[in-house]
Formats: sequence, structure tokens, C-alpha cells
Amino acid sequence: MKTKNKSVNYSKWGYIFILPFFISFFIFSFIPLADTIRYSFFEYYRSGIKEVGPNFVGMENYSSLLASDMLKYAGNTLILWLIGFIPQIVIALILAAWFVDIRLKIHGQQFFKVVIYLPNLIMASAFAMLFFTLFSTNGPVNGMLMSLGIIKQPVDFMGSVFGTRSLIGLMNFLMWFGNTTIMLMAAIMGISTDIFEASEIDGCNSIQRFFKITLPLIRPILAYTLINSIIGGLQMFDVPQILTNGQGSPDRTSMTLIMFLNSHLKSRNYGMAGALSVYLFIVSGILCFFVYRMTNNDDPDGSKAAAKKAKRRR
Repeated sequence: MKTKNKSVNYSKWGYIFILPFFISFFIFSFIPLADTIRYSFFEYYRSGIKEVGPNFVGMENYSSLLASDMLKYAGNTLILWLIGFIPQIVIALILAAWFVDIRLKIHGQQFFKVVIYLPNLIMASAFAMLFFTLFSTNGPVNGMLMSLGIIKQPVDFMGSVFGTRSLIGLMNFLMWFGNTTIMLMAAIMGISTDIFEASEIDGCNSIQRFFKITLPLIRPILAYTLINSIIGGLQMFDVPQILTNGQGSPDRTSMTLIMFLNSHLKSRNYGMAGALSVYLFIVSGILCFFVYRMTNNDDPDGSKAAAKKAKRRR
């Protein structure tokens, strides 16, 4: 008699192991997201002890937000993000290329990596409180500058638009450039050393090697870093919230979109808060799509471009 070989199917265990994630995502992410979108079409707020709604108002919450200062706060968020991100990506790229360069033979790389990454471990609230203390009018920074004779009167760093935005950008830079540096170092280390050796034989200098070889080959990681930074920038809240005591001072020039959203949640205006959340979701998706399209290279070896040139010659 012929015996049938019974094959054991282990694929079901994969679905079982990932099932808790999907259950958690559905309960704690998908349902709140759907509920937020639903609330955005309703008038639902509390006035004193009186609760109004939920009453269906359609797109009224969305139009009310456009007529409010939302666009001004979006501009503030963009400026604060750029102040922190531009030096972050520049310094991270320089440090990553510097540490990975074998010819420099830098000693104690592990120590420097730990030091660079340490600010990322500090909570943003603690970081903001530290800077608030350091740069206050009676803080040690003003005291040191006055003792050195550089200034005669204390500088109100958080009383000017430039000073407040600069401090917020500096904090965001210090908190995140270490994480970006480690990520870019890993990307550069993934490039084959044969490519760098071949470029050196061909006479490429360090600048040409960086812009012609390193940057194009780490483009996927750069896209990932930029997308993460955009999402984090749109969600900027804790640093300006603590530094300005939730007021976005001076004159609401450091008020971000999430701080504006938080003000609606504090007043329990859930309809407006839901509409603003939907706006943020749409803007995040559009920006991430454009970043991905701009940084994604669908012709890494140049074969498509060569084929197009050959067709034109014919």
C-alpha cells in the first residue's frame, strides 16, 4: 500500500503571531481614527455645564478652520521645522561621512556614537525645562554673559520672535541629529567598499565621492529620514508648549498646529479638533507622497535613460 506523505503547514503560525498587532491596531488606532473623522462633521462642544451636540454640520468645521488662524499656525510649524531640520540633516551627513571614512582612522567611534545619541534619550519636556531655565532673564546664560561684560542688561531670549524660534529649533536639532547621524552611518556602511576604491583609482576627490556616490546610494534612507522628520514636524508640540507655557508667545508666533489642536481639545470642541486632525492627516500624506516621488530613483543603473537616448538617435 502507498502511504500518503502528510506535509505540515506552518504558515498559519505566522498569521497567529501577527494577529495581536492587528487586533491592537484596530482597537487603539483604526477605531479612534474613524471616530475622529466622524466627529469632524459634527458640531460637538461643551459650553460651561451645557453640552451642545453632536449635531451634523457637514463641512462647516473645515470651512471655519480655513477662516481661522490655522494657516498662520501652519506657517509657524513650517518655520520651526526648517530651523531644526536643515542644520540637523547637514550636520548628520557630515558626521556620518566623517565617522565612516576608513582613511581618517578615527579612534573611539563607539564613544562618539553614544555621546551623539544621548540627547535623543532625554525627554522633550525635560529638555524644554532645561532650556527655559538656562535662557531665562535670570538664568545662567544671561549671568555668564553679563559677568564677561558682553552684555549690560539681561537678554529676554523668549521675549522676541527670533529668540523663541531659535531656541525651539536648537532643541529639536539637539534631540534628533544623533538619531539621524546613526541612521545615515548605517546607510553609508551598507555601500560596497569596492565602489569607493574604484572611485579613488579614477581620481575622485572626497567632495565628488560624497555627492556623486554616497548621496545617490543612500537616497532611500534620506527619503525615510525626511518623511519621518516631516511627520514629526507636523506633530511638534511638547517643546514649544512647555517653553511658551502653551501660549505660543510672543504674539502666537511659535504656536504650532498641534498646540492649536490641543486648545480645541481643552475647550472640548471635538468637532473642530477632529476636522483639524483630518487636515493634518491629509497634509502629511500629500507631503510624504511628494517626498517619496522626488527621492525615489526608479532607474538606479541608468538603463532606462540609456534606452530612451537610443530610441531618440534612431
